[in-house]
Amino acid sequence: MEARNDEKWRVLIAEDETLVREGLKAMLSSDPSFEVVAEAADGMEAIRSVEETKPDLVLLDLNMPKMSGIAALRNIRKQSETVKILALTIHEGEEYVLDVFRLGGNGYCLKEASREELFLAIRSVLAGKPYASPEILDNVLAVYMGGKPEAREGPLTHLSVREQEILKLIGEGYSVKEISEYLFISRRTVEKHRYNIMKKLNLHRTSALVCFAMENGLVTSFRKGNTNRVEAAVE
Repeated sequence: MEARNDEKWRVLIAEDETLVREGLKAMLSSDPSFEVVAEAADGMEAIRSVEETKPDLVLLDLNMPKMSGIAALRNIRKQSETVKILALTIHEGEEYVLDVFRLGGNGYCLKEASREELFLAIRSVLAGKPYASPEILDNVLAVYMGGKPEAREGPLTHLSVREQEILKLIGEGYSVKEISEYLFISRRTVEKHRYNIMKKLNLHRTSALVCFAMENGLVTSFRKGNTNRVEAAVE
């Protein structure tokens, strides 16, 4: 498939691991149809970069600091209805797959995919065709066919996307003030979400929320200098 009007497809790579990001950039740069116009190391940066560079495609990691890929996807889709979004992740769970497509993602590719499969996924998405790695295709097909995949109960099941987003930031050691600035919501709203999260999870201390976020894969990094003061992280 050739790029639009003989121009290169503009790609944004949103991935917090430098080596992975550089590998993706090198792979795309080897094909004259693509141009990497921006890179982002966290979800907030990805949102800003989409607005600034207007890419055709976003390669979006689902596990990133500050804002998860799922939350970033939701915000990117609000910005643009046309940009194609291909999730790149290690997660095979149906809850992630369903969230990506429900929020407007165009494809879902596992990071263990070969170079050939990743190029196939990219070109399929750019051509307007949804893509899902074969390993998780059954779950996606069940949704498109109106079926109901077997539900997998997990500790995060009862938290909304916004609550997971805030829990992630709490786990990474961000204060209420910082969280409100990152998410463009009031401090009171952040505090209300934190209260609801604690109630739903039956947890009563900030340190317990931090541990929960880490144990359930929401945290990819913890703010330097905060490891010894988790109890005061969001006070």
